[in-house]
Amino acid sequence: MFIQNQHLIIRNATQEDASTLCKWWNDGKIMAHAGFPKGVNTTEEAIANSLLKDTDETHRRLILEVDGVAVGEMNYRNKGNQTAEIGIKICDFSKHNQGNGKKFLSLLIQSLFDDLGYTKIILDTNIKNTVAQNVYDKLGFKKVEVRENAWKDQEGVMQTSIDYQLFEPDFINHIK
Repeated sequence: MFIQNQHLIIRNATQEDASTLCKWWNDGKIMAHAGFPKGVNTTEEAIANSLLKDTDETHRRLILEVDGVAVGEMNYRNKGNQTAEIGIKICDFSKHNQGNGKKFLSLLIQSLFDDLGYTKIILDTNIKNTVAQNVYDKLGFKKVEVRENAWKDQEGVMQTSIDYQLFEPDFINHIK
């Protein structure tokens, strides 16, 4: 996948991105929202090997660039029945709250619907992540379920998640 809109690029992650992903994934501040406040303790080699298994048909990790600089990552996973599960992290904190997350999501979602034939997109987020919830609402996602105390983070603290879904007719594209 390669999508460009003005200064934003979404591209397939490659083995050359393993060091950047390793830095991000091992950073507890970046990974805390996903339940890993101590990072995931992985290696560049493990990530590079894992990236070799990515395919358009099963799952794909993607790098987000602003003005040619990697600032975050996205992914999608084929869940069957024309359903894709997605995730996003803007890992460069200086790029938060600039509207790029909503634009990156719009670009990916449009491609998943138009180019890859998905008809439903699902995702979940921590109930504490109100910024993400606001973005998902603006894109047309609907809350399906709140899962109270659904999982424990690395420090044993119970976390609550919200499940969302989006069907193509409900998608509100934020790319002008």
